[in-house]
Amino acid sequence: MLLLPLLLLGVILPGGDNEDVFQGPTSYQVMMISTFVNSTCAQNQGSGWLDDLQIHGWESDSGTVTFLKPWSKGNFNDDEMTELEDLFRAYFIGITREVRNRVNQFQLEYPFVIQVTAGCELHSGEAIESSLRGALGGLDFVCIQNHFCVPALDSGSRGQKFCALMSQYPGISDIIERLLSETCPRYLLGVLDAGKAELQRQVKPEAWLSSGPTPGPGRLLLVCHVSGFYPKPVRVMWMRGEQEQPGTQQGDLMPNADWTWYLRVTLNVAAGEAAGLNCRVKHSSLGDQDIILYWGPPTSIGLILVAIIVPSLILLICLALWFWRRRSYEISCEP
Repeated sequence: MLLLPLLLLGVILPGGDNEDVFQGPTSYQVMMISTFVNSTCAQNQGSGWLDDLQIHGWESDSGTVTFLKPWSKGNFNDDEMTELEDLFRAYFIGITREVRNRVNQFQLEYPFVIQVTAGCELHSGEAIESSLRGALGGLDFVCIQNHFCVPALDSGSRGQKFCALMSQYPGISDIIERLLSETCPRYLLGVLDAGKAELQRQVKPEAWLSSGPTPGPGRLLLVCHVSGFYPKPVRVMWMRGEQEQPGTQQGDLMPNADWTWYLRVTLNVAAGEAAGLNCRVKHSSLGDQDIILYWGPPTSIGLILVAIIVPSLILLICLALWFWRRRSYEISCEP
């Protein structure tokens, strides 16, 4: 464990360069979801995430981990991954059996869902923090950290009963603590190093403007679309000059199929106040060169036709005058 701070420096500061600050993911979480439909039917799902980036899946039929990235194993060898697969397989089998046997004890009613999130997170200048959290039906149930099981405030007697039950199985508690305090930090640092090239890449965003559904009489919904950027942090603002406009509404950051991100930011304004507004995009890949798109009324087809036809007519008239003058000159010069 004493080597973790040194490994952390190697990941955050590649090559010892203090200016090369790591801007990628800072946490790894395993999510395990067990859905109990009735006393005979239960479904289990599992996944592994670097922040919001999924790098592992779980094949429930075969009980094996799926690797969604070439570097998803980090620095773990095949034997270590097999051991972890065996642990997760045993967990799903065990929780299905135990929950069914204790439905009455914990006063559970079918159908219900149990969600478990376990992992670790890097904190700048601090130790790596690890924890396991359990939820029942989307509500916090218990938290396990540093060998302590703490019931959630709203868990009532169920949380207390669970922690009391856990205290009867010190072997399971030791395995959980080892996974949280040793295995997870080592894996996180290893996978950050193995995937460094992709995780620290910079992809510039593309941006465009459109109008949304009319929000009301005399009003416009201005929409600024930003897509294809990585990493995830981005700032998108509707501005008038250098003044950010109040009332800007930011949608959810949505993943694209190529592991980049998409964001939609809107502004509801009076139709007469739209002129002069602009959408400004700030992203690490752009440096100091923000993307700035100015709002303007769409050009009508009539204006486009005028812009094309008028110069053409002028050119035709000039050519006709030139031919007429030349013809007149040739006639006047005939003997």
